[in-house]
Amino acid sequence: MYGRRAWRRERRRKEIRRYMQAAIWGVSILCILIVFAVMMLKAMEATEVSAAEATVETAAENKQKEATVQQKKSTLAEENSSQEKVATGALLVQQAAAKPEPTTIVIDPGHGGMDGGCNVGEILEKDINRMIADKVAEKLEAMGYEVMFAREGDEYIEKLERVENANKNNALLYVSIHQNFYEDSSVEGIETWYDGSDTTRDNERLAQLIQQETVKATGAVDRELISDSELCVTGKSTMPACLIETGFLSNAEERKKLCTEEYREQIAEGIANGIDLYLNPKVMYLTFDDGPSEESTEKILDILKERNIQATFFVIGEYVRKYPETAKRIVAEGHTIGIHCDVHDYNSLYASVDSYVADFEKAYDTVYEVTGVEAKLFRFPGGSVNDFNKGVCEDIIEEMENRGFIYYDWNASLEDAVEDCTPEKLVQNAVDTSLGRARVVMLAHDRVENTAYALEDLLDAFPEYEMRPLTVASKPVQF
Repeated sequence: MYGRRAWRRERRRKEIRRYMQAAIWGVSILCILIVFAVMMLKAMEATEVSAAEATVETAAENKQKEATVQQKKSTLAEENSSQEKVATGALLVQQAAAKPEPTTIVIDPGHGGMDGGCNVGEILEKDINRMIADKVAEKLEAMGYEVMFAREGDEYIEKLERVENANKNNALLYVSIHQNFYEDSSVEGIETWYDGSDTTRDNERLAQLIQQETVKATGAVDRELISDSELCVTGKSTMPACLIETGFLSNAEERKKLCTEEYREQIAEGIANGIDLYLNPKVMYLTFDDGPSEESTEKILDILKERNIQATFFVIGEYVRKYPETAKRIVAEGHTIGIHCDVHDYNSLYASVDSYVADFEKAYDTVYEVTGVEAKLFRFPGGSVNDFNKGVCEDIIEEMENRGFIYYDWNASLEDAVEDCTPEKLVQNAVDTSLGRARVVMLAHDRVENTAYALEDLLDAFPEYEMRPLTVASKPVQF
């Protein structure tokens, strides 16, 4: 019995050892499996990370490649744009070179061929037009201009074709010559037609100058300027154009003159002079003293703005302080502003060099404070030489010039300082005193009401002049 129990105990120990060994093997295998699983998991994670990193790197590479492609495209586009700009610029240069500045003046002897124009017996308008046109061409060519006729000889050419030929040749000006006719045989004189609806071509000034100079050369009756956009030769041309009726064949006395070479010579001289003045205008500096004023200066500025003309205003300090907005407008609209004085009192102003300088400095400071302009130009009240400054004028001039200032007198005047002078008289004074000079400094006063009323007629009275503002570069007119 003891032996059987021992056997059983032994068998149990063996079973326990087998269980333990099996457990150990199981645990070992389990550990191995766990280790293997962990290793597999780590390997998978590493693979995923690598894949993710590869994906990121690929995305980055793709993005970089895309950016490179875009940069190349942008560079190519810029190069193409630059090339296009260069090509466009070259094309514009070529076009500019292909289309030179206009130099040819077209003279049109009206009518021709089967179209004789108006006539009295055997006197035909077309023949007189031709003879005047030939003389105009001679005079213009002697001045150095290039001339082309709208019709050669006596051939008939349609009006529209004449204009189209002038447009095609990029002509500088177009002037058509005609004779007039009216059932009332007493009517006489010269009149000039233009297209006033087209302000871009400056037709009116051309018509004014040809009318003015032809009347002056012939002594004929100055009839009128007529604005009419319906005339083919003036309305359809692309260059400044006008049509002059040089006389009435229906008037016996004028017809007799037109049949003489001497009178036709005078007409041709007037037309040629008008053309030359249009192309080579004289210069006028329109200057205003004693302002600003609230009403007159504002009206003057309105007219100058409408006409696109700049002038020069020699202002008084006390009025700049009184009307600062008007002073600011003078500067804002491109006019030159200069110093006249601070207080217009001759006795205190010209008492000494020091008194003049003190007054000037006060006016100068006022102009600078109000407008921001450091004025370099000035005008002496009463002019650089007058009854009040005889003893000190040279000393004042020397002092002012040493300080870097430039003074301007005048060589023509409206003479508007005189009381009760009508606008018409002011314009006539300006015309009379300018004396046809090539360079005019015109004196006016913008505190005078009638000066403002006269300004438009004044500007119309000088079509041969280009209006400019004074600058430090302008040669001074000095007494």
